Amino acid sequence: MIFATSRLCAFCVYILRFDFIRYPDDLHFAALFFSLVSMIADKKQRTAEIIKRLKKAYPDAHCALNHANPFELLIATILSAQCTDARVNIVTATLFRKYQSPEDFVNVSQAELEKDVHSTGFFRNKAKNIKAASQRLIEVYGGKIPQTMEEILTLGGVARKTANVVLGNAFGIASGVVVDTHVMRLSQRLGITKQKTPEKIELDLQKLVPKKDWVMFPHWMIFHGRQICNARKPKCLECVLGDICPSFKIFTSEVKKAAEK
Repeated sequence: MIFATSRLCAFCVYILRFDFIRYPDDLHFAALFFSLVSMIADKKQRTAEIIKRLKKAYPDAHCALNHANPFELLIATILSAQCTDARVNIVTATLFRKYQSPEDFVNVSQAELEKDVHSTGFFRNKAKNIKAASQRLIEVYGGKIPQTMEEILTLGGVARKTANVVLGNAFGIASGVVVDTHVMRLSQRLGITKQKTPEKIELDLQKLVPKKDWVMFPHWMIFHGRQICNARKPKCLECVLGDICPSFKIFTSEVKKAAEK
């Protein structure tokens, strides 16, 4: 009976979401139903529904950093700190032709590598970390990327986010959940975490997201964040998660107020 009621309520909200597009003055009425659905579903149920819908909406979601092997992914991920994936891909298109192994990065001068990665920002630290990581790969791991969290964290410039990206996307190892700016923003807006730091948000997500989805969940969230739930002006009326998103009424109210001015 509870299940049937929940499904009926969800259906009503689904209809109301599209009615609102035609009749925006009824926002206050629709918001009541959105709040009701949010209260009915607990975080784990809501997360399961989020995964189901995003998986369907973005069947081609994937790692946006171009790479041909685990080592290239490591370098690209180090460069992606405080930089867009698009910019990193532009830089690595040339970088990976010039340097094809850890030895190549170790042998190049710090100054030259800084010039090569300059446009990604924080170029001095990034060049330093790339050289340090490459050196350790040669000395300790035979030039190969280690496949455990403990080992990969010993490489220069590698923290949990980078480690999760490389282990998950290069080796299919679900060591954790990648938390970047998109995952952080959407997780907070969707009400599945109240935490503010990547480390604490990851812990919340590990409890809510099935381990089999740890690698893909960030990609679905990132694709959705870029296409719909962007930072400044989320397209809530186009969102497949609108009826289960606690932030829907907040942003649509802002849209309505702006339209009335």
